[in-house]
Amino acid sequence: MKTLRILCLGAGVQSTTLALMIEKGEIPMVDGAIFADTGGEPQAVYDHLDWLEKQVSYPVYKVQWRNLKKDIIDASTGAYHGFPAPFYTMNDKGKRGILMRQCTADYKIKPVVQKTRELMGYTKGKRVDRKIWRVEHIMGISTDEMQRMKPNNLKYITNLYPLVEKDISRLQCLEWMKKNNYPEPPRSACTFCPYHSDEEWVKVKENKKEWEEVVKIDYMIRNTSKFFTKTGNTNKMKSTMYLHNSCQPIDKVDFKKSDDQFKFDFMDECEGMCGN
Repeated sequence: MKTLRILCLGAGVQSTTLALMIEKGEIPMVDGAIFADTGGEPQAVYDHLDWLEKQVSYPVYKVQWRNLKKDIIDASTGAYHGFPAPFYTMNDKGKRGILMRQCTADYKIKPVVQKTRELMGYTKGKRVDRKIWRVEHIMGISTDEMQRMKPNNLKYITNLYPLVEKDISRLQCLEWMKKNNYPEPPRSACTFCPYHSDEEWVKVKENKKEWEEVVKIDYMIRNTSKFFTKTGNTNKMKSTMYLHNSCQPIDKVDFKKSDDQFKFDFMDECEGMCGN
């Protein structure tokens, strides 16, 4: 039986630590790493990924299904069929909610699986022969995120969690990076991700260009009045969408005083493909 070992690389703290541990022989070697580009990461992540690629001897594959940022903007104007991110909502009676999250499955997991199949030589629609192939996906989940661990939905892929097996937390990842004279990785997450904590929003705000894009996206999703479905039909939006859980315009939020009672974060992103 053939085994394909793939590091699912987010280019954040945990998966960067894994990538370098693999290179140093502290974790068994992989056949490659796959980075799924949503098109919405901060520039610091792309810069870090370019650096990281030069530190490892195995191939790093950069893949993209679609550009998430473009799709959100297009959905706001009617050029795309729906909003794939978990935006917060408020209706005219003040009731708050949150949209279904499709971004991880479509923009992170799908392109990684497609590239995995390609590396095995399988074309679209062809069934993977489990008697011939076994795939291991190495996941960047640490001990403080164990609730995000889960089996892969595809029977031919086994998710592995070396950081958990080694009892390593996110803080210990940072300590390992410092001990080995590596730079601290950035947080890997789309700049406009609704799962950001207020502290993370403050960090996004430090980059003027990226913050202006976030404000633009927040404005556009708040001022669209229609959903666009795959069939092309339109329906009146009964709620207004927001990036921040307070359901206020993002540029009006006081991040030191905002209400976190209605809040989701990366722990709710149970596939373990974002924020690592």
